[in-house]
Amino acid sequence: MSTFRPDRRTALGLMAGAAATGLSACGGSNDGRTRLRFWAMGSEATNVGQILPEFERLNPDIKVEVQALPWTAAHQKLLTAYAGASLPDVSQVGNTWVSEMTAIGAISPMPAEAADLLTDQFPAVLDTNRINNRPMATPWYVDTRLIFYRTDLLRQAGYEAMPGDWAEWKRAMHAVKRVVGPDKYAVLLPLNEFEQLLTFGLQGDAPLLKDRDTRGNFASPSFIAALEFYKSLFDEGLAPIASAAQISNVWTEFERGWFSFYFSGPWTIGDFKDRLSPGVQWMTAGVPGPTGPGASAPGGSSLVVYRSSPHQEAAWKLVRYLSEPRIQAVFNGVTGNLPARESAWAAPTVANDPYIAAFKGQLARAKAVPKVPEWERIVTEMQIVAERMVRGEFAPAAAAAEIDRRADRLLEKRRWMIEQGRAE
Repeated sequence: MSTFRPDRRTALGLMAGAAATGLSACGGSNDGRTRLRFWAMGSEATNVGQILPEFERLNPDIKVEVQALPWTAAHQKLLTAYAGASLPDVSQVGNTWVSEMTAIGAISPMPAEAADLLTDQFPAVLDTNRINNRPMATPWYVDTRLIFYRTDLLRQAGYEAMPGDWAEWKRAMHAVKRVVGPDKYAVLLPLNEFEQLLTFGLQGDAPLLKDRDTRGNFASPSFIAALEFYKSLFDEGLAPIASAAQISNVWTEFERGWFSFYFSGPWTIGDFKDRLSPGVQWMTAGVPGPTGPGASAPGGSSLVVYRSSPHQEAAWKLVRYLSEPRIQAVFNGVTGNLPARESAWAAPTVANDPYIAAFKGQLARAKAVPKVPEWERIVTEMQIVAERMVRGEFAPAAAAAEIDRRADRLLEKRRWMIEQGRAE
């Protein structure tokens, strides 16, 4: 776990925030109702208020107070709140944070009476939230990354559908590049983003960590194959050697054909619908794998109840309400978030959107990433090495060995704890 040391200005802001919310920590209110503090991020924080009035009508003894956190600061804010004993009752968390929040003892395990909330869910998402075989968080919405592509340019290149394996996809990318011209590319793989390489790496059977998740396994043959494929897209001029910061805006470059294949999640559907010209033809498709449709990492957010909350029963009522398929379908219409409950995908707002359809198949093929608190730091190091590989500093096998070396260093404390019997 990384250590957060706020500067003086940040610390004063946190103290002011704690003072502002101090009364709500007691859970009391002027009208006698239980007051739940709910921290949420981004679009969810902005829009969840639209679906809470019904919950409060159904539970007139509970008042929910939503505090919005920016995604960029949310992780540190939660850790700081834990250290300062000022966590809310309930919060939204990124799924990759669940293992860390569990490791420090911040989360209340799901009670037995809430077990039904885990039915009707995508298996890889549930696996992500299950720590030491115990469910610790309730999926709220799901996402994963797949391919957004230009159907018109692919058709001009002689392809009526998105190819399903790496070899055919690469042939299609070369064909598209011949159509759009030598000054343009086929696929965008920003060098400062780890998600695309991680997706390629998940296609193999070998796990990304080994020895009880205490050492890197990036030198496995399947991950080296992923590095080779990834590097070849740059070497063959199919992907620009560029970071995301060098792209002025994605939809403009996608529309002008600077690239025709783009890895992204469901949030891009709304952007493309709103920002692309009507004549631009595009669709979504599953990620190609080495020999057929491939895997991807499950994403999204979950809901957790904190051990420190004095209002466990009321907090779980809120989680149950937000987890209802009917409510998740309504929330999809408000935010565009994909419902975590599979039955909610039958709702018209979800089922009738052709751009959403590919996400269900991709989520069914998703694979959980290693559940260690160090994971986000490991994939950051993975991408740093991968960029150096693309720029010619490493061959794929040497890059894999370097990623393992860095992962092993980050996992040193975990190895020691397991050796001492202090971790499972």
